Amino acid sequence: MIELQTQLPTDTWIYTSWADYEQIIVNLLNEKAKSYYYKGYMRLEMAPVSFDHGKDHVVIIFAVTLFATIRGILATGLDTTTFRKTGIQDCQPDVAYYLRERAQSIPTGTGIIKLDLYPAPDLVIEIAKTSLLDDLGTKRSLYEDLGVAEYWVVDVQNAQIIAYAMADQGSKRIQESQVFPGLAIAILEEALRRSREMSQSEVGAWLLNQFQEKEGSLEHC
Repeated sequence: MIELQTQLPTDTWIYTSWADYEQIIVNLLNEKAKSYYYKGYMRLEMAPVSFDHGKDHVVIIFAVTLFATIRGILATGLDTTTFRKTGIQDCQPDVAYYLRERAQSIPTGTGIIKLDLYPAPDLVIEIAKTSLLDDLGTKRSLYEDLGVAEYWVVDVQNAQIIAYAMADQGSKRIQESQVFPGLAIAILEEALRRSREMSQSEVGAWLLNQFQEKEGSLEHC
């Protein structure tokens, strides 16, 4: 068993039994830590969230929710929520969305979302400031196995989004969302770039104009 009194390494995968993992995260309830468990390994992320990470986090949530609102797509977004397959997998993505008929699939009052009982989210988003390679690697495999339909990694350093469609425990790069048809990844990247030079409310106004123009062009097709 891992000695809980010692300082656990963070931002790396450690071979750990599920029982030890559960005990560790119970002892960390008062810490601002994200935890993951996959194929017998655990990972803790306890680094302070940077200004850039927090800002991009808000921009992405606003953009996705705004697009869903304009298009009339039922959507429920979740911020740093725990998804668990007991004894097998555990994760706390920065952002997740349930869409359409799944938007109300998780009852109010639910704590940890147990994926033995409830479906996996349609979209998972990780905001990567210091964890980019892991988000593109092991975590991508984790979300493939969980049955997530689409996965985005926001590269904070370069204001880029690496987006994947997922199916049959595999994934492929996409330039337009498949769970939000018509939402180009390039528009979101431009919003991130603009957020470096203007306020989020100004970025929001720009996004609103972009999405409304696109909606108007579709209506006239």
